[in-house]
Amino acid sequence: MEPLIRALGPRIYVDANIVVYSVEGFAAYETLIKALLRALDNQEVAVVTSELTLAEVLVKPKQDKNAALQEAYLRFLEPSAVLELVPVTQPVLVASAEIRATSHLKLPDAIHVATAQQAGCDTFLTNDRSLQSWTAPPAKLISSLMSS
Repeated sequence: MEPLIRALGPRIYVDANIVVYSVEGFAAYETLIKALLRALDNQEVAVVTSELTLAEVLVKPKQDKNAALQEAYLRFLEPSAVLELVPVTQPVLVASAEIRATSHLKLPDAIHVATAQQAGCDTFLTNDRSLQSWTAPPAKLISSLMSS
């Protein structure tokens, strides 16, 4: 198992930006993304994300009328043995409200954090600096992992 993947734990919440890097590619993070995808293929880790992620990543392809990219996101986020797409439920929304009431997070980020908490994730993988100090589960910036 890759050392960087081992550092993330067996159950990783991925923010929308990580899904974008995985589907569309992003040269600066290619090494880690490939390691994450290999670990998924080998069932060494499980990835969790919210259904909200699907709504977030489909906006640009829909604006651009890029049917191929829309389909790529739909395929990538298809639930499987190693990818859990968690619905936005009432308990998630109640937890999101609590998070918002006690933090600086905006609603979408609070929904992601609440989902990660309720899904029992070990790590919250993101590249959103507004989440970098989050500790439950601990947020890890992909940009910081690449420099370590």
